[in-house]
Amino acid sequence: MLNPTQLIDAWGYIAIFLIVVLGNVGLPVPEETVLTVGGYLAWRGQLRFAGVVSVALISAVMGDNLAYWLGRSYGQKLFARWAAARPDRVERMQRFVLRYGALAVFLARFVAGLRFMAGPLAGTTGLSPSSFFIANLLGALLYVPLMVGVGYAIGYGLGDRIERLRHAAGDIVLIVLAGAVLVVWLVMVLRGRRRRA
Repeated sequence: MLNPTQLIDAWGYIAIFLIVVLGNVGLPVPEETVLTVGGYLAWRGQLRFAGVVSVALISAVMGDNLAYWLGRSYGQKLFARWAAARPDRVERMQRFVLRYGALAVFLARFVAGLRFMAGPLAGTTGLSPSSFFIANLLGALLYVPLMVGVGYAIGYGLGDRIERLRHAAGDIVLIVLAGAVLVVWLVMVLRGRRRRA
């Protein structure tokens, strides 16, 4: 199965959109990786920086709003599975959202474990749609360009080295496979000698 980096490399903006939406709805996808890879590919010239930021912003806000409405519509049923596995964590997050409301939604954008749960929790706890939308949008407006910028900066500072490693990786894989074949062959030869002795 392809990893997010390979998907973005192959499908570009479409992959960024789908992965970020699904990650914000609750799929365990590291959004940081997706945004950073998008920024790096913008540095390489495969994607445009403004395009990556725009697509990621739209998909992050869409995914979070979908999660918010799922929480508002299905309430605690949505968290039954998570609560069974980690009741203390879900309860703490609910208290955090209840206590801080829109500020919790804004801050959740910057915390990987809370990011995907902030939307449904805000919907469950009754935060108004307008408060959620504004807090979520403001968080995304800061977070998305920052993470895409990190990927671009990595390319700017280390891009040539990364590209050399990418090309060398193919050679390294061949060397490792050849080494593995050699080890298997040696083991078979040594076992054959022991059986004959």
